[in-house]
Amino acid sequence: MGLVAGTLSGIVGFGSSIMLMPVLVIVFGPVQAVPIMGIAAVMANLARILAWWREVDWRACAAYSVSAMPAVAFGVATLLALPARVVEGALGVFFILMIPARRWFAAHGLRLGVRGLALLGAPIGFLTGVVVTTGPITVPIFLAYGLVKGGFIATEAAASLAVYLVKIAAFQGFGALPLKVVVEGLITGSSLMAGAFVAKRFVLKLEPDRFRLLMEGLMLASGVAMLWAAAVGD
Repeated sequence: MGLVAGTLSGIVGFGSSIMLMPVLVIVFGPVQAVPIMGIAAVMANLARILAWWREVDWRACAAYSVSAMPAVAFGVATLLALPARVVEGALGVFFILMIPARRWFAAHGLRLGVRGLALLGAPIGFLTGVVVTTGPITVPIFLAYGLVKGGFIATEAAASLAVYLVKIAAFQGFGALPLKVVVEGLITGSSLMAGAFVAKRFVLKLEPDRFRLLMEGLMLASGVAMLWAAAVGD
């Protein structure tokens, strides 16, 4: 399952958390599933960076990360103190609405600059600490910056890597990262890393329009999954 999730998320830039979380929750329980996925996400993003090293836009990565990194720690504190059910439901609606929003941005030729990435980094970083993934939010943001295909995958992965490292450190600081969870996260992450390199050959063959449509399909699935989780969650 990790290899499949890693391959698909390596093609579109996100989605491994959405596909793996139900499995992790069933096997390990919801308390352990979030930090396990956090460790696995670090490894998956590292693999995408290594696969597309020359395509990383480090300026965009730095602009986003500088505000997102401190905010994610506050998100983790919120996650450990409050139920995330309402937040997941709101994100589900938001993910779905981002599909027409992205198209509207593209139709009107609107673009985000470095300042826009820095301004959006803080609220998205906070949400990343609260919920399992905010990949569907970062997708339209980095696309609006003008990145596609390998450049998008690499830059989004580099920015996410910085944020997830802080997220793991926050879990450790709050005593929610025992050695058993670390080992389980490393095992899960290894399969995701393998999938990222398998995906590269598919990305190189994709036309930009098909690449965007594939991402929109996964964004729709993400929104539905979030709404379902909010509806049936405890």
